[in-house]
Amino acid sequence: MYAIVKTGGKQYRVAPDDVLRVEKIDGAPGDVVTLDQVLMVATDQGLEVGTPLVEGAAVSCELVEQTRGRKIIIFKKKRRKHFRRKRGHRQHYTVLKVLEILTGGAKPSVKPAAKAKADTKPAEKKAERPASDDKATAKSNEADDLSLLSGVGPVLEKKLREAGITTFRQIAELTPEQAKELDEKLGLRGRIEREEWIEQAKELMAGKAPRAKVDQKKAAQKDKK
Repeated sequence: MYAIVKTGGKQYRVAPDDVLRVEKIDGAPGDVVTLDQVLMVATDQGLEVGTPLVEGAAVSCELVEQTRGRKIIIFKKKRRKHFRRKRGHRQHYTVLKVLEILTGGAKPSVKPAAKAKADTKPAEKKAERPASDDKATAKSNEADDLSLLSGVGPVLEKKLREAGITTFRQIAELTPEQAKELDEKLGLRGRIEREEWIEQAKELMAGKAPRAKVDQKKAAQKDKK
C-alpha cells in the first residue's frame, strides 16, 4: 500500500514506515502531522486517483526532527562595475516518518513512539555555603584588565581572552610547560618569560602597582630632570 501526497509544492510517494524530508512544517519532534493532500492511493483493491484529491484520504506521520539542508552559495558579479555580492542560504526542512495511510475518512490509530520522560527525581539539595565564600568565588571569576601586564596591548589582550586567559590568577598559576604551550599557540616568541608575566601577575594579585605604570612614571621623572 502506498500513496502520492503533495506538500510544500512537491509530490512524494510514501508507504508506511517511510522516512522523508519535506519543506518545513511547524511542529515539535514527536508531534503527529496529517498530510491531507493525497493525489492517489494504491491498495489491494486497486488504484484510486483523485480529481485532483482523493476524498477522505490522508497520510498520518510522526515529526522526527526539524533540520536544515546544506549551504548554497549565491554569488553575483557585474563586469567592470566593481559589483560583487556573496550570500549563503540553508533551507529549512522537516523529517517525517509515515505511520499509516488512511482512506474513507478514517482517523489515525497508530501513535508515535512515546517521548522520553523527563527525569523526575528530586534535585539533591546543595550544601549551603557562607555568603563570603560565594563572594570570593565570584570575585576570582571576574575578568582582570590584562593590559596592565607590560607588553600586552589591545590585540594581544584579545588573543589571550580568546585562548581562555581572562584573569591574573590563570597566568600566575601557569606551569613552565603550560607557559611554553601558550607562547607557541599565540606566537608570542618567548614574551611570557621575557616580560616576566607570571611574576607580574603575582604582583598585581598582591595589590602592587603595574610595572608598566611604574616604568612610565620613572621615564616621566627622568625627562623632567
